[in-house]
Amino acid sequence: MMNYCPLDLIRIVLSHTSHPGNIGAAARAMKTMGLHSLYLIEPKFFPHAEAEARAAHATDILQQAQVCTDMDQALDQTVLVAAITARPRELSHDVFDARTGARELLRYAKQPVALLFGRENTGLTTAEVSKCQIIIHIPANPQYPSLNLASAVQVMAYELHMAFIEQSEPVPDVATYPPASFNELESFYAHLEELMITSGFLNPQRPKRLMQRVRRLFARARLEKEEVQILRGILTALSKR
Repeated sequence: MMNYCPLDLIRIVLSHTSHPGNIGAAARAMKTMGLHSLYLIEPKFFPHAEAEARAAHATDILQQAQVCTDMDQALDQTVLVAAITARPRELSHDVFDARTGARELLRYAKQPVALLFGRENTGLTTAEVSKCQIIIHIPANPQYPSLNLASAVQVMAYELHMAFIEQSEPVPDVATYPPASFNELESFYAHLEELMITSGFLNPQRPKRLMQRVRRLFARARLEKEEVQILRGILTALSKR
């Protein structure tokens, strides 16, 4: 029998939300589906009376919400981050629809995982997406695919809840080979970029999209903790040469 609830380890992360009502409606959407971990990256207005009004009986979600100054703080110690976006990306990570994406997140939810939602008017930036490992797309009318932020949260919360209750067996154990955390990956990317610049391989004045491609490459690999340690060791050894 499962002695923990994966839904407790799923973070809903809202980046630079403009309208406090959307924060409240997102909290309500979360609570109806058994989610409770809300992270806010530099919201324009929070706390706010409109957020509380739209939350209805989910004000406890708002009271427990973590307000973060940047994305790194919001994703601290997560092992898988999904960017929720409808916009096609030229250099795209693995893309899942809402249903399969929810199942994929649940596989890793023995440790914290996150769903990242962008601004109401512009969505996620390329830089924000590059810090995620997968992309989740909510299928919609191609002639009008734009979903309200809280509606998108509701769709993903529902899919996560259904994926959880439909499990006939415990979540597959990915802890045998623990995945690298967000922090470990970011330290690895910083180390790699530093060595690429030092060696002359990367020109910081004309970086183009080299690091974006590198992040995409390793995102597909879903690096394990030990693999990152090996790669960091290689980089350290090369730097000494």
